[in-house]
Amino acid sequence: MKYVLVTGGVVSGLGKGVTASSIGVVLKACGLRVTSIKIDPYLNTDAGTMSPFEHGEVFVLDDGGEVDLDLGNYERFLDVKLTRDNNITTGKIYQFVIDKERRGDYLGKTVQVVPHITDAIQEWIERVAMIPVDGKEGPADVCVIELGGTIGDIESMPFIEALCQFSYRVGPGNFCLVHVSLVPVLNVVGEQKTKPTQHSVRGLRGLGLTPNILACRSVKPLVENVKEKLSKFCHVPAANIVTLYDVTNIWRIPLLLMDQKAHEAILRRLDLLGIAGEPKLDEWVSRAEICDTLHEPVRIAMVGKYTGLPDSYLSVLKALLHASIACHQKLVVDWVPASDLEDTTEKEAPNLYEKAWSLLKGADGILVPGGFGDRGVQGKILAAKYARENNIPFLGICLGMQIAVIEFARSILNMQDANSTEFERDTTSPCVIFMPEGSKTHMGGTMRLGLRRTFFHVTDCKSAKLYGNVNYVDERHRHRYEVNPDMIMELERAGLAFVGKDETGRRMEILELPLHPYFVGVQFHPEFKSRPGKPSAPFLGLIAASCGQLDALLQGTTHSNQLPTKNTPSNSVSKLNACQIGNTKKPAKSLLEGSFYSNGHGTHV
Repeated sequence: MKYVLVTGGVVSGLGKGVTASSIGVVLKACGLRVTSIKIDPYLNTDAGTMSPFEHGEVFVLDDGGEVDLDLGNYERFLDVKLTRDNNITTGKIYQFVIDKERRGDYLGKTVQVVPHITDAIQEWIERVAMIPVDGKEGPADVCVIELGGTIGDIESMPFIEALCQFSYRVGPGNFCLVHVSLVPVLNVVGEQKTKPTQHSVRGLRGLGLTPNILACRSVKPLVENVKEKLSKFCHVPAANIVTLYDVTNIWRIPLLLMDQKAHEAILRRLDLLGIAGEPKLDEWVSRAEICDTLHEPVRIAMVGKYTGLPDSYLSVLKALLHASIACHQKLVVDWVPASDLEDTTEKEAPNLYEKAWSLLKGADGILVPGGFGDRGVQGKILAAKYARENNIPFLGICLGMQIAVIEFARSILNMQDANSTEFERDTTSPCVIFMPEGSKTHMGGTMRLGLRRTFFHVTDCKSAKLYGNVNYVDERHRHRYEVNPDMIMELERAGLAFVGKDETGRRMEILELPLHPYFVGVQFHPEFKSRPGKPSAPFLGLIAASCGQLDALLQGTTHSNQLPTKNTPSNSVSKLNACQIGNTKKPAKSLLEGSFYSNGHGTHV
């Protein structure tokens, strides 16, 4: 097994996750099998109980692992399926060691950070690196490890020491260190400054690790004399210094690495030059170029609780992007704070209220993502009502599906007190209830998590057609509340169709309004399985409906009612090409507001 370690210096937020993912893409394009590990030095066991404002979204894996959002980057870039053990945290390591101590595994020895914690880290890395994640048998060829945080952080010291020992133990031909650093340009001086990177590398070497490759973040490519200066003072060959300068979209990062022959430097360090081939990234080149040429906008109003931090909905944004590119549309996201749509905001901050409703009414489609807590719930209900009454394409995810049920019960069934027991425990019309198997005493890891199967009970529905007319789909879940099964008959008699259910038939998974152009709610999180070139079906439907392409898309689906074969993902939409040929244009709207996501990471205007 070969290992590539990616560290970061100077400041956080440089893009270590994207860099690590892009290294994996280039190595995979060379014919190597790649797996990934993310190390997070925080004491939490996992990311499950952390606020999105603290650490961005919580990404959910097939096995139910609640992990750092960078694992979502790895899965999307490398098209792999990782496990919860691919995310190492300080909490997991210490819990593992303390459990061993309580069992008496250390035979009465004094348990210390060195060697017991550092040994546990190394053992964890070696064990997880051997787990196949690409659907093939046997271990990968290369494991890309990202160390979270910034060099010098106190909490990451045990991991630094463990990785020092690990690099020595596996040997130089099996270990390559890529250090991501910042080369800023001061406006007053106007030249690229190398001193921050010099200090960062000096600190890294002082801790026992020497970088083999420098990946320098900057606004523009490094000039030659800057490379020579970095090479001289950081003891890294100039050929091993690559520039990760600002590009038009995120899919150009692997191409940057390839163009600067970063793969050759890595392969040379890992003694793989004679084994790996030349990287073939034609698909990435095509995708990056298409992304840059999109100009016809599709506006999606994102009505959520955490709109102040886009990373809170990172996978949702990526899924929208994948779908919009498939439909050849330039994605524009309008952030609508759900609470700003409520009556209380109209009284307290009328300007915010007016702006929120203006954005909602100007959107081509409306999306209400998942969330927890009662803040903004009434605003989300109002958004669902507006979409239902005005035939605006709507997609509700998890809580977004639940509020659609609440709104329908209030408006159509005249249940004015309809609510979820999450928000009103004693409601007389509980449309959404706490799941019986959930825990009311422990929060972490107690939800209905991971990959679950949904069976279609209505074949002639939009969702089934978008998924390719399969009998069932497997999607990832993260929830502890569900639609009340005792109210299903009443809701369906009034016109709400629950077209997808779990294996028992009592847990609602997908809802639709049959007479609406596109009104879909899903209990699961389809965004977690969306991939570049393989967009998630519900998101594809939303974008297609929002730009007038849904009818062409649905007409182009296959009509086989056979179960998916072993080699065909049950939620694959790769056969759906109608969205790429449909071209029903809507009048262009102003782009003076909103956030553009056709560049893959969002440029605010």
